[in-house]
Amino acid sequence: MLKVGLTGGLASGKSFVGRALADCGCLLIQADDLGHEVLSPGGEAFDRVVAEFGADLLAGGRIDRQRLAARVFADASALARLNALVHPPVIAREEKLMAEFAARQPKGIAIVEGAILIETGSHKRFDRLIVVACTVEQQVARAMHRDGLTEAEVRARLSRQMSLEEKRKLADFVIDTSGSKEDTLRQARAVYEELRRIEI
Repeated sequence: MLKVGLTGGLASGKSFVGRALADCGCLLIQADDLGHEVLSPGGEAFDRVVAEFGADLLAGGRIDRQRLAARVFADASALARLNALVHPPVIAREEKLMAEFAARQPKGIAIVEGAILIETGSHKRFDRLIVVACTVEQQVARAMHRDGLTEAEVRARLSRQMSLEEKRKLADFVIDTSGSKEDTLRQARAVYEELRRIEI
């Protein structure tokens, strides 16, 4: 099985590309979804995150992710502490899903989509790395529209992520999402065909 990391910056089009690759037949694992699961009540990180950051994060017995984000994105050390609690169980879940997929499809392609694969060093776990990129202005506009954030909030989050230009340097494939959806889909299908040709 070929293990492929899929990353980019905030609102760069990762999920759109991930779904396109899944439509081609890849297994798609979304790290953000696994992050939601480990932070849910009963999840591996729930108790530790509440103990670390306070019960005032809870709303209806669940961690309010917006409150948590507001707290950690303004504080690099708090973000690092959160990542240290959340990432190990997320990676364990990713590895379990990939092992199950490999047992079913030894020649398959597993895609793990995550925003900070490079920043956390997780990209080294994969055979190939896809970076999704667009302009900073597009990231800002998309995130404001999608997440209801202010421009200042989006730019603050972007300032704490590695730039897309830096990520491009580590990529085996770059998919440019600054054009039309059709163009992005064409690039995703072309990358899929390249991945299929790789000997595992």
